[in-house]
Amino acid sequence: MISFVKKNKGAFLIGVIIFSAIAISVFTAFISWTVTTSRMSRRAYLKEQAFQIAEAGTDYYRWHLAHNKTDFQDGTGVAGPYTHNFEDKDGNVIGQFILTITPPVTGSTVVKVRSVGKVTEDATISRTIETKLAIPSFAKWAVVANDEMRFGEGTEVFGPIHSNYGVRFDGVAHNLVTSAQTSYDDPDHSESPIKLEFGVHTHVKPPPLTGTYTTYVSAETPPSTVSSRSDVFMAGRQFPVSQADFAGITANLSQMKTDAIASGRYFAASGYQGYHIVLKTNDTFDLYRVTSQTGLSNSCSQNSNGGDATWGSWSINPSNGETLLGNYTFPSNGLIFAEDNVWVSGQINTARITIAAGKFPDNVSTRKNITINSDLLYTNYDGQDVLALIAQNNINVGFSSSNIIRIDGALIAQNGRVGRYYYDNSCGTGYVRDSITLYGMIATNQRYGFAYTDGTGYQNRNLTYDGSLLYAPPPSFPLTSSSYSTISWQEIN
Repeated sequence: MISFVKKNKGAFLIGVIIFSAIAISVFTAFISWTVTTSRMSRRAYLKEQAFQIAEAGTDYYRWHLAHNKTDFQDGTGVAGPYTHNFEDKDGNVIGQFILTITPPVTGSTVVKVRSVGKVTEDATISRTIETKLAIPSFAKWAVVANDEMRFGEGTEVFGPIHSNYGVRFDGVAHNLVTSAQTSYDDPDHSESPIKLEFGVHTHVKPPPLTGTYTTYVSAETPPSTVSSRSDVFMAGRQFPVSQADFAGITANLSQMKTDAIASGRYFAASGYQGYHIVLKTNDTFDLYRVTSQTGLSNSCSQNSNGGDATWGSWSINPSNGETLLGNYTFPSNGLIFAEDNVWVSGQINTARITIAAGKFPDNVSTRKNITINSDLLYTNYDGQDVLALIAQNNINVGFSSSNIIRIDGALIAQNGRVGRYYYDNSCGTGYVRDSITLYGMIATNQRYGFAYTDGTGYQNRNLTYDGSLLYAPPPSFPLTSSSYSTISWQEIN
């Protein structure tokens, strides 16, 4: 009996030792897990804090640019990076954000801000955020007008369209079409009493019908429900929306003259018909003095232009119609200004150029035009090549223009219109042309157009919007705001 009790006591002791060892191991592991979890939680907290500090850095620099939009050196006048302490609510420094600012390239408004957030408690922890800030330019649309617009059959537009008045669209719009008007009286047809149609409307017959209506369309008349008409408006239509501001372009053109005189290329009145600028891919241009234009027959019709005194062939006489003045390098600020009419042709390669034509003080009778009669091309279509043509009056495509023509660039007619004058069969061969392709954008104060309802002009019109113009426009291009907005945001690992 005694022997049996002693054996049980020994077994019990062994059990106590084993279970005690297990309990100690579990407790030790629990303590270790608790410590590790606490450290991980603290590290996660500090990483989030570093992220918030980095984001505060990007917010700070957007605020800084709002007060000085051309300061890309953080008010120091020297190259960065720039370090700022970050304090908590009690004024204790708990970290820093370190800013690296990349200013815009010539002609662009895009500023890159890289902000590295660090915490004082743990120097091994940091988070990096990179944002791009920019001011939007006037190139928010493929076509924008300060007048009624009509896009006829055969027109295809890849990009947003806007009019401060009304839009009749009978082609195919691949992007949004907008108007500042709820309804308007389409000037291309007349009814008595007047029938107002939607601010953006179409005369294309709905499928399965084909063709267009010649008079007003009851389905496109208030108070009818606005149908989607996705066969015409593939991305939809909206009206009314805010107006586009054309008034600001006047000040821009005057400033361009001043800047061109200071550090660009400025050419005073030619004393003849104007200048012909031929752009080259080696960052130079040939300058010609235009001495005569192609004549039109006396019977050539002018009736659709209301007797406009500037109506003419707008084509350089191919027989001794111009004289070479010289070859010039592109100016460093990208501005070429002529106080005369200008013809433009050629091609650029990795260049950012603005060509402007105007005469000051501004007078309706002396406003200057820009004409393109042959291909005007980019070499690169990734934003490296950017060209603007800004005319005080019209942007013309003349009578003797190429049958198939491509124009790359942003076209602005400050007071006139972008288009081609009316030429019929009485004017001679060439009154009907095949196709015109425009890559960039059009801003026209008056009604734009390269074709007419009687079949004259360019039969096919293709307009494609260059989205890179919005935040990286040509030099001195008009802007639509004075403040920066965030166009991209990302965390850098």
